[in-house]
Amino acid sequence: MNNKQIILILLIIGTAFWGISYSVTKMAIGNYSPAVFLFYRFLLAVLVLTVIFWKHVKNMTFEAVKTGAVLAVPMFLGIHLQTVGLQYTDASQCSFIAGLCVIIIPLIKLTVYKTSPPLKIWVAALTALTGLFIIAVKEKLTINIGDLFTIAGAFGFAVYLISVEKHSASKNLLASIVPMFAFCALFTFLVALSDQNADWFPESNTFWMGIIYCALFSTAYMYTISNISQRYLSAERVAVIYLFEPIFGAIAAFFILGENLSLRLLLGGSLIFAATLISEINFKKNKPLLRIKKNTI
Repeated sequence: MNNKQIILILLIIGTAFWGISYSVTKMAIGNYSPAVFLFYRFLLAVLVLTVIFWKHVKNMTFEAVKTGAVLAVPMFLGIHLQTVGLQYTDASQCSFIAGLCVIIIPLIKLTVYKTSPPLKIWVAALTALTGLFIIAVKEKLTINIGDLFTIAGAFGFAVYLISVEKHSASKNLLASIVPMFAFCALFTFLVALSDQNADWFPESNTFWMGIIYCALFSTAYMYTISNISQRYLSAERVAVIYLFEPIFGAIAAFFILGENLSLRLLLGGSLIFAATLISEINFKKNKPLLRIKKNTI
C-alpha cells in the first residue's frame, strides 16, 4: 500500500470523525453560544498542533502566516455557519446538506475560474448528489433557517477546499496549519465577544467533552489530513470522499441523539460509494479494462 492509498484511508476515517461531530456538537452546545464553543475548539486544536508541528512553528515565516490567514476565512465561515445551523435543524439533516459542496465546487470553478473538471467528476458529483437527496429528502420537502445556515456554510467549505487546492500546488501547507487555526480561534473569539449572553465557562461536562472530541478529531486530525491529501487530490475528489460523512453522521445521530434512521440510507450510501469509485476510475481510451489509477488518487 503506497502513501497515497494510506492518505485516502485516513481521509475516509476522518469523515467518520466529522460525521460523528455533528451529533457531538449539537449535544454539547445545547443553549450555549456556538462561538464560545468554536473558540475553545480552535484554541485546543492550536495547542495540540503546535506541539505536533513544532518544527514548522519555530521556523514560521510571514508567507506561512499569510497563507494561514487566507485559508482561515472560508474555513471559519463554513464551520461557524454550520454550527449555528445545528441549533435549528437535525444533526443528520445538517450533515446531509453540508454535502452540497460536492456540486458547489465544480460550479464555482466553472463560473469564477472558467475551468471545468473532467466529465467523470461531474458524473460522480451528480451521482453523489442523487444519493444525498435520497437520504435527506423527507415526506414534505421543507427548508428552515438552520438549513439555510448550513447551505451558506457549504459554500464556505467549497471556497476553502478550492483555496487549499490552489495553495498546495505551490507550497507545503503543513507550515500554515497552526496559523490557520489560530486565526479561526481569533475570529470566533471576536464573534463570541459580540454575544452578550455568552457563557464563557459552562458547567456542563458534555460541553467540554464535545470540545475535546471536536478539537482533536474533527479539527486537528481531519483538517491536517485534508490539507495533506490535496497535494494529490483535487478539491472535487476530496468533496466526493467527504460524502461518506453524512452516512456516518446519520448513524451517529441515530445512536447518540435518537434521530430517525431510514432504510434509504442504504441506497443513498451506495450511490455515494459508487460516486467515489467513478471519480477514481481511469476512463482513458485504448485500455481494454477500466482500472484504478496506480499513481493518482
